Order: sequence, then structure tokens, then C-alpha cells
Amino acid sequence: MAVADEKWHKKLKDFLKRYYQDEVLELANNYPDKRSLVVNYDNLEIYDRAIASDLIEDPETVLLALEMALKDTDLPLAKGFDNVHVRVVNIPNRVPIRELRSKHLSKLVAVEGMVRRATEVRPRITKAAFKCMRCDTVTYVEQPGTKLDEPYSGCENENCGKRGPFKLVTEQSEFIDSQKGQIQESPESLKGGSNPESIEINFTDDMTGLVSPGDRVIINGILRSVQRPLREGKSTYYDLVLEANSIERLDKEFDELDISAEEEDQIIKLSKDPQVYERIVSSIAPTIYGNDHVKRALMYQLFSGVVKMFPDGSRVRGDIHIILVGDPGVAKSQLLRYIIRLSPRGVFTSGKSASASGLTAAAVRDELGDGRWTIEGGALVMADMGIAAVDEMDKMRDEDKSALHEAMEQQTVSIAKAGIIATLKSRCSLLGAANPVYGRFNRFESLADQIDMPPALLSRFDLIFVLLDIPESRLDSKIAGHILQTHYAGELIQQKNNISASHITQEMIDSQLITINPDIEPDLLRKYVAYARRNVFPVMDPDARTHLIDFYTSLRKQGEGKNTPVPVTARQLEALVRLAEASARVRLSNRVTMEDAVRTTDITMECLKNVGIDPSTGQLDADIIASGISKSQRDKIGIIRDIIRTISDRTPGGKASRKEVFAEAEKSNISKDELDVYLNKMRQKGEILEPDVDHLKLIH
Repeated sequence: MAVADEKWHKKLKDFLKRYYQDEVLELANNYPDKRSLVVNYDNLEIYDRAIASDLIEDPETVLLALEMALKDTDLPLAKGFDNVHVRVVNIPNRVPIRELRSKHLSKLVAVEGMVRRATEVRPRITKAAFKCMRCDTVTYVEQPGTKLDEPYSGCENENCGKRGPFKLVTEQSEFIDSQKGQIQESPESLKGGSNPESIEINFTDDMTGLVSPGDRVIINGILRSVQRPLREGKSTYYDLVLEANSIERLDKEFDELDISAEEEDQIIKLSKDPQVYERIVSSIAPTIYGNDHVKRALMYQLFSGVVKMFPDGSRVRGDIHIILVGDPGVAKSQLLRYIIRLSPRGVFTSGKSASASGLTAAAVRDELGDGRWTIEGGALVMADMGIAAVDEMDKMRDEDKSALHEAMEQQTVSIAKAGIIATLKSRCSLLGAANPVYGRFNRFESLADQIDMPPALLSRFDLIFVLLDIPESRLDSKIAGHILQTHYAGELIQQKNNISASHITQEMIDSQLITINPDIEPDLLRKYVAYARRNVFPVMDPDARTHLIDFYTSLRKQGEGKNTPVPVTARQLEALVRLAEASARVRLSNRVTMEDAVRTTDITMECLKNVGIDPSTGQLDADIIASGISKSQRDKIGIIRDIIRTISDRTPGGKASRKEVFAEAEKSNISKDELDVYLNKMRQKGEILEPDVDHLKLIH
């Protein structure tokens, strides 16, 4: 035993007995399935500051001494610890990845970030057994590095004395589980314009297989340096590698969030408040004035419907997808960013900068392992069990939009690249934002005409909100007052923080923050949502079911006539069910009542009025979203097609004069402006040609 070990041995035994007696007994009961004791750094610092300081400066020695003390613990069970580890958490020496320097080498540091990739778990040899091929003597060689070391001094048998050849005997060698990972700085912690930096992590033994791409973690470990390989000679440059000692999870899924008994009491008390819906809505982006119907929908998205798994293996999603479409400057992006903050696992990306593989998954050559191809998850995979927010969805390339279809409905991402055929899970809600093609939204044109998005993708959203920027003096003055008060409160805070002689008091700041502070603190709201998703699985009451059926069938009835449009499809009915379940979860109820069903139909009708009404007839028409063309538009395009065909048949060369087409269309109550719009649509779909300026020709 080393001098330092002996120096601390007695004290560390006393420390473990005083602070971790129950944990040591539990470890003994579960050994060897469980092989690690987790020690909180704070406890060690309270017990002896000198040992705690030495742990940061010389972690290898102190960790070895801790493990020795643990092995030497008196146990009531006739059991010994041969292979145990001490994992230290809550280390104060937290260093950002980009600030790791040579002075941190061989020190215990904590690094925070997002797991970018992780290799497969593979055995690594730690003690190699070499058999001499001449005399069969077995020589054991420790293997500390990455390169296999053979017995340099030759065979241990004095009578043999040969330097080989040797054969590695794997059965008598010692192996340990090993895994390499890479973590990079979290996107939200980056300064503008800087690339995220990353560091390689080495996991061993029972630390392997615990992290997967997308996890946000703090890795506590010893910083090592590894010499860069060169073709000729050895490099003077070294790469940094963190030898992991413990993992602390930061961004947990809804199921993993820790909720104390006191917080649980707060959550249950809050759920019994008759104003719980209004309080949660007012706690979502309080700096943004109004938009209550959108905030209510975002509340439902946070709580989500219930996922259904059936005996035949099929699955129906419970996640609610929402898209916000509207004029610039109506705070769409701010709403997206706020929801990501409330979701335990949220990913924000912009459609302009995201590629198809960046959203779903990419096949990359693994630099950490042996150069094989591995899968790197994109934004939707990283947001599994959370919310993915995609801003500026209309700016995405067509191939990137098509990548979303499967991820939204089946909630999986299938990949077949570089010999890898795999299906990744993307069980997340999608919250999108899009701007109209011509800058501002035109209420008299269909949604599909104004957003550069395929109708098949639009129809997968449960709720589509159109946010319009309409000047209205009373509302404008309220919004202006709210914005200026927000800025004034911000100015007071900045002056108090940055000017020591400032006369601004905390009371002055608090008085201005009353309207801006959320009613429910974001941390508590996040835990409230997690609690609801973990413990509440509502079942629909018969009267609520009847209400949803009546609402759906009454809308469908509008489409029963021969020439009437289909108002809604079965997809809208599934959306109604998900929203009703989410509404019940908001008040932690295991019953979906009539009130939930009414709330659901109200918010759905609000959306349908904005996006599903044919501007020319005023009727609800599901085809506007599903195919991009309303029933009335389709009928008029059919009339125009017949007019062009009739004129072409009686004209030599099969061409129709544009003037004649205009004249005939006017007789069918199709104005010149409408005709131009429909001819443009037909041209885009490849139904007509323009041989010259004055003529049109049908493509049969």
C-alpha cells in the first residue's frame, strides 16, 4: 500500500462507516451485480477538507485509498469486495470543455455536455497471459495502454531464457468492459458564432452502456493526455481524454425526473385548484402578451395524450404535433424556445440550417472505435420522449421535409445507409413554426398556397394555428404597454447588477416583474408535467366519447352531398382524442370528462376556422390541408380543363386560344384573376403547356 493510502486509510474507513454504512451494506448484498459505491464530494469535504482537496489534486491516489478502505470494511456477511469502485459525484471543479488546459491534466474535473456518440461496449485486456511456445511457461504482463505489450524480458523460465515466440492465452488473461464516448458542449451554452467543442470519454467496467446519444450529462473523471499517432516518429502534440469516474444525468426524460415528497404535495394541491388551466397558460411565456389559445394548445402538447400499445404489436402515438403559421414578429420563435425550456428533453433547430440527416439520423464513420460505420442521431432522435421544435419549417429543402413523414406518424426513424439497416425511436412531439411565402398571410388564399410545405406533411399536424398581425388600437396599446414594462423591468435589473451606486432596490424590480413572472415556477411546472405523464392514464367517459363522435359526425355530415367538400378526416378524430386525454392530465384526472371533450372541440374548431375553410364558399374542407386544393377549386379546375379541351378539339394543331378560354370561363362565373391562379396551378402540376404567349395546350 502506498504512503498516501496508509496516511488516509484509517480516516477513510471511519468516513465510510459514518456516512455510508447503509449503502455499503446494500452494496455487499448486491455484489457482484452492483460494484460501485457513490460518494458525495460535499460529505467528504465536511468530514475532512484536506482529503477532499487531495482528491481534486491527486485523484488517482485518493480514489485508490477509498477503494482500499471500502474493501477493508468490516461486513456482517461472509463476503469480500475484490472488484469494487468508488464513484464521486457533485465535484466543485466543473470546467467547460473549451476551457480544459494542460494545468487540469491528472486532476479530477467535472465536464458538462451532451453525448454526441458512444461506441459499442467491448472487452479490453488489462492483464495478458503469454505462453512460451518453446517451454509452455505462462508469463503475465500488465496492459495499461492501448497497444498490446509482449514480455520484453523474455520467458520467465530460467532454463528456457528465450525471447519468444509467445502466444496470447485469452482464457487466462484478464479483461474489463470498455466503451468510448464523445460529449460536446450543450448548444444553449454556446456564445454566438462559436462551434461546439467536444472531448473523448473512456468508460470502464460498470460505467459502460449507461449513456446514449442525446443524453445531457456531467461526467466526473480524471483528465488524461494521449499522444497523437504519426506515420513517422512520435508527435509532441497530445489529445485530451477524460477517464470517467462517475456520471450525473442532467436532462432527464419525463419518467426519470426526481420529484420529492414535498414537491408531490405541491403538485397535488395545484391540480385541485379550479383555476389550474388558467394558471398554467399564464405560466407559459409570460413575457408574450395574449395568444392564450395557442398557449393552451402548447399546454396540451406538454402533457400529451396516452400512448396505446395493442396486443398485435401496433402502436398509436399520444404525442401532439402543432404548427404555428403566421406573420413575422408575432413571437412564434419565442414560444418555441420557451416550450423547449419547459420540456425535460427538448431540442431546438431551424429548418433553414437542418438537413434531412441532421433532423433524423446520419451514418458516420466512427473515429472513436475502429473506423466502422455507426449511426449518429439527429434532432428528432435526440428529442425522444420530449419535444422537438423546428423553426422556419417552410425554408427546409423538399427532401428534408419528406424525412419528417415517418418520424411524425410512426415516431420512428428508419435508416439504410453504409450497410446499416436500423430503426431509431423518435417518440417526440413536433412543434413547428413557418412563415407565409409572401411575407404576410392572406386570409383569402388556402394555407397550402401560402406555405411552402407539402399537404401530406401539413395533414399530420394535430393543430395548425394561424397567427395574424392585424392592427387594432385597443389591443396594440395593451401589447405595447406589456412590451415596454418588460423592457423597463429588464433595464432596472441590469442597472442594479452593473452599477454599484445605483439607487434601484429589489422592491422596485419586484413591483415591475409582477405581470412578467410566471404564476408557476418553470421547475415546478416541468415536474408537474413529468408527474402527470408518469402517473396519469385517463379513460374516456361515455358522454365525452359521445360528444366527440357527435362533433366529428356533424362535421362529416356537411360533406354528404354530391358536390360538397369533405370537412374533416379520421386524422382529426384521433387528434381530438389525444387533446381530450391531455386536458384530463392537466388536472391529474384519470377520467376524460365532458368538460375535457368540450375544451377539445372548442380549440379544434378555432383551428379549423382559420385553416380549413374554403375562401370562396365559406365551407369547411379537409382537402385544403390534405391536398392543398379545396373542393371548389378542384371543381373549377375541372371546368377549365373541359373548356381548354373543347376549344382545342375544334382548333387545328390542338391549341386553345387564351382569349377564348377567358371568354368561356367568364360564362362559368370564373373571374380573370381566379383563372390566372388556376392556370398557374395546372402549369405547376404539369397539366398544361403554353406553346406560345397566346395559346394553351392540355397534356393528355
